[in-house]
Amino acid sequence: MIEEQGSPAVAGEARHHRTIKSFVMRAGRMTEGQQRGLDQGWPKYGLDLADGLQDFDAVFGRNAPRTFEIGFGMGHATLEMAAAAPEQDFIGIEVHRPGVGALLNGAMTQHLTNIRVYSCDALEVLRDCVADASLDRVLLFFPDPWHKSRHHKRRIVQPAFAELVRQKLKVGGVLHMATDWEHYAEHMLEVMNVAPGFRNLAEDGRYVPRPDERPVTKFERRGERLGHGVWDLKFQRID
Repeated sequence: MIEEQGSPAVAGEARHHRTIKSFVMRAGRMTEGQQRGLDQGWPKYGLDLADGLQDFDAVFGRNAPRTFEIGFGMGHATLEMAAAAPEQDFIGIEVHRPGVGALLNGAMTQHLTNIRVYSCDALEVLRDCVADASLDRVLLFFPDPWHKSRHHKRRIVQPAFAELVRQKLKVGGVLHMATDWEHYAEHMLEVMNVAPGFRNLAEDGRYVPRPDERPVTKFERRGERLGHGVWDLKFQRID
């Protein structure tokens, strides 16, 4: 899944300081289906940062468990999760336009009604468009590990990120992260273990087994064939 996601700034800080982005905007070729998704699907599924704070009950036309996914890549896992759980709503964010188009095209093809999409900085959406204590889950699957030491400051998982997610999750809500970079998994664990208001759901205080609700992607299967590991982390908001 695509890794790129937003600035680690919280609240008004982003308005007053130049923030470090944890994603890189990349141009990509658009297939016919992806362009169709953008042209025809965006009016139905698309949401804009400029619209500000959203009433998602009104957006979806119901009150339902709500998942916020940061960086859905080409949207395959998002579509699978949404199709498997029609009683839940999914808000997906991705900056890579071909991926946005692919998800929109897939949602149209499958006639899904429980998906909405932003194409911008996910943390700006969290900060400006999502009410506090309104999300049941926040998903961060395979974020860019920024593996070089000088780039670690670009990693999305930082103390400010943890606090912003805590604010937006309901008490009892869960932040679920997954990475195939062990050093980044260790970084996530280090940040989240000291983040106020969270409890690690792993029995050993480290990583959870891959949950059934997280689809296995082609990317992950390829990694498994090459002997790569995947680490899942789940942290629950407790206050």
